[in-house]
Amino acid sequence: MRLGLFAILACAALSAGDWTDWRGPARNGTSPEKNLPSKWSPSGENLAWRVPYGGRSAPVVMNNRVYLLNPSGKEENLQERVMCLDADTGKVLWEYKYNVFLSDVPPHRAAWSAPAADPETGNIYVFGVGGTLLALSKDGKKVWERSLTEEVGLVTTHGGRTVSPVIEGHLVIVSGITTGWGEYARAGQRFMAFDKKTGEPVWISSPGGRPFDTTYSPPAVVDVEGTRLLIAGGGDGTIHAIKVWTGEPVWKYEISKRGVNTGVAMNGTTAIVSHSEENFDTSEMGLLAAVDARHKGAIGKEQIKWQVKNWQGGFSSPLVDGDRLYQIDNGANLHAFDVNTGKTMWQQNLGTIQKSSPVLADGKIYVASENGKFWILKPGQAKVEVLSEVQLGTEAAPEQVQAAVAVSNGRVFLVTDTATYAIGKQKQVNPNVAAKVDWKAPAGATPAWLQVTPAEVLLKPGEKTTLHVRSFDAKGQFIRDETSATFTLEGLRGLMTGTTFSTTADSAGQAGLIKASLGEAKGTVRVRVIPPLPWSVDFTSSAPGTVPPFWVNATGKSSVREIEGNKVLVKHADNAFTKRARAFFGPVDWHDYTVEADVSAIDKRRQMGDAGVVAQRYNLVLFGNAQRLELQSWQPETKRTVQMDFPWKPNTWYRMKLRVENMADGNVKASGKVWPASDQEPGKWQLEKVDKNGNRQGSPGIYADAPFEVFFDNVKVAANR
Repeated sequence: MRLGLFAILACAALSAGDWTDWRGPARNGTSPEKNLPSKWSPSGENLAWRVPYGGRSAPVVMNNRVYLLNPSGKEENLQERVMCLDADTGKVLWEYKYNVFLSDVPPHRAAWSAPAADPETGNIYVFGVGGTLLALSKDGKKVWERSLTEEVGLVTTHGGRTVSPVIEGHLVIVSGITTGWGEYARAGQRFMAFDKKTGEPVWISSPGGRPFDTTYSPPAVVDVEGTRLLIAGGGDGTIHAIKVWTGEPVWKYEISKRGVNTGVAMNGTTAIVSHSEENFDTSEMGLLAAVDARHKGAIGKEQIKWQVKNWQGGFSSPLVDGDRLYQIDNGANLHAFDVNTGKTMWQQNLGTIQKSSPVLADGKIYVASENGKFWILKPGQAKVEVLSEVQLGTEAAPEQVQAAVAVSNGRVFLVTDTATYAIGKQKQVNPNVAAKVDWKAPAGATPAWLQVTPAEVLLKPGEKTTLHVRSFDAKGQFIRDETSATFTLEGLRGLMTGTTFSTTADSAGQAGLIKASLGEAKGTVRVRVIPPLPWSVDFTSSAPGTVPPFWVNATGKSSVREIEGNKVLVKHADNAFTKRARAFFGPVDWHDYTVEADVSAIDKRRQMGDAGVVAQRYNLVLFGNAQRLELQSWQPETKRTVQMDFPWKPNTWYRMKLRVENMADGNVKASGKVWPASDQEPGKWQLEKVDKNGNRQGSPGIYADAPFEVFFDNVKVAANR
């Protein structure tokens, strides 16, 4: 039995005082702890320790260890880093560093999200700004890793906004905008669940519409009339509610014409949501609203209990305290609202710029503003009392705070941009937080949904994979493992034998679906088959208007076209949102290989596009307007880029070649060259780069930025010789 764990979902009790999610043990910004400090001073009063490791994300605490995600190093040595500190002393117990690559995120926005800690396995989970989802053991060893940029076309932007992982039962769940292949080729807000022990994809949910932004909305995971729901904002300006164990959409509430970054506060079966952009149905900026979370489908007027329009709370997430709701607006004003009516009860100014969320514990609110003010407040029905106000740094040069605090065993852990503080000298042992034990369906439940895993499969020709089928009832609760489902293939060449799918041995790449059914219940697995190296494609066998089916982030952005009797791939220039893209066409664990392609671009209105090839997470790019050649791994971090002038003519084919080699000394060497396709290949590499902290594996691909059309032909990938 592969999934006996469904009988004991979430039954692993938290250790006393653990704060395993950045919004706390109940993911609602509250703690049951008592006897917490009411005042402190950075110079020593009620200060257990201060260490010079800062960041922009919140800490988590488990088993008397504090975990941080922050940047490490500078310029060409800049990486994201997971740190483990002793909660009693601040001593660094271990750290784990990893690269950012193929991302538009600027260096100062690295390490955006918070870690998540899992009491059952002891693992720590992080989601990097470059799309790396990583599981680490309690000793800082890598358990598994997924590169979602390469695997599903996750979009990372210059904004850097990245969600924090959520652990629920056997799942680790993240979300973002993806542009993959097949039905997920079109950009959309998607939620993705992975097996927390293995990293195997369990489900992908695509409830969203056209996205506007990447976001970092923290999910609320709650029970609503027997259904376990994950509720979070998306880049499409919509609040989504989906079933935790299956990813099935339940309801949605369109509220904003931009992405939603704040979390949802729950008051029983009422969801309280907020944002600070233009409202979906009016031109007013900002909204605070309460809606009925028992609904199914689109939220309408009948489900809206109250609204406060033109109220801008777009960064800090709200929390509920009995009959009061606390939320901070973008101008750093803390408001108390009547949770049942939305009526304002009182407000308190905290500063001028607000990003962090408040935490409620021991009848006190702990919160900081971006201008370095840290407050301890005692809220009441008619007013709030200021217990402590501390300036971190100076008013002229403050220690900026963008993250919420963690509360664990009598201490409050605060992260600024330069340091981490443990507030509260007296350590306490506090009671456990109750954990949900059983999410199985009742006896005799009828299957309404089939979950087939792995949800995404990558194979070579001639390989096979064994699938696992589980049934769920209409509330999204697990029924049993199934052995009698029937399967059909869609777009795939191969054979199903029982639950095992075997691909054909031919070397052609393919992509399609395996569909399972059991009565009215259905489920789907997405399969890509990628030919082994070496391989090449000149698009002669591709139908006009298509792309190779196994390519990620290509459909809709590019297509094959016949030009003067020759078929080539055209990067479209018809959409400003998608004119710039990388398409990937290989596994993420390939290494020591070379990518080649012919490229060409047109010149129109003095504008010319960019074209490039990708190998092992390095780009070799021809810039049209700049008439420059660059070899890069993380373009916004300019110290990682080498370049040279390269005048290239429009409407002329050039050959690009990028080779990446893992060297015996641990470094990684990337070498690139470009020449007119009609000429002989030059003997020397034009650009070379040796990385101490290099990318040792990654998918091959192509890159284009097409204000006007860019063309590709004769793409080849081969192992280095």
